[in-house]
Amino acid sequence: MFKKNGKVDMELNRDVERLLHGCKDGILPIVQAGEPVLRQQTAAYAGQLSGHTFKKLIEAMRKTMLAAPGVGLAATQIGLGLAFAVLEDHADEDDMDDPREFAEFPFHVIVNPSYEPVGDETREFYEGCLSVEGYQAVRRRWLDIVARWDDEDGKHHEERLHGWPARIFQHETDHLSGELYIDKAIIRSLTCDDLLVDYWSENPVPTEAAEELGFELKEQ
Repeated sequence: MFKKNGKVDMELNRDVERLLHGCKDGILPIVQAGEPVLRQQTAAYAGQLSGHTFKKLIEAMRKTMLAAPGVGLAATQIGLGLAFAVLEDHADEDDMDDPREFAEFPFHVIVNPSYEPVGDETREFYEGCLSVEGYQAVRRRWLDIVARWDDEDGKHHEERLHGWPARIFQHETDHLSGELYIDKAIIRSLTCDDLLVDYWSENPVPTEAAEELGFELKEQ
């Protein structure tokens, strides 16, 4: 559990305040692959920002994530090497039979998160990233995980996640250790967003893409 009243890093706090002040329409710039911060191990969050600044930053990150649009945004993606992220996704009736197993995942702030798999089942689906703009690739992820994190108030949580929410949590938590989804994706599956829609969007299970692009899937 992080200390809400931990020692504030005044220089860092000023840098974040300048970032917030300078962002247009409250939307933060999202850094792209190649920026060193995306490849660095983050520092555990221990109250380095004042409560007021942290709250404003979380609000700006949520606004940025939704505007992108995306379902998660890690601190590294706005150039900040601290271990926290925001997540949010919503499911409707049309999603109920989707093999990706979408589920309602309300807004979360995950501070110092970690996860471990439950069982050995995995799934392979196309996945994208706001810091690898314009492309997606097939990535294998654990189907079920135990997720652990502190929230913005310092309260600790532990929850079992399944399907798409588990994938989101894994993706954003991996960001905080310097990993991009593309690192362990099936590179031969890489496609730009427009072609993904044109060719491979009718069936979320990427069997046709595997046949046409020449890559192998694990049976699922």
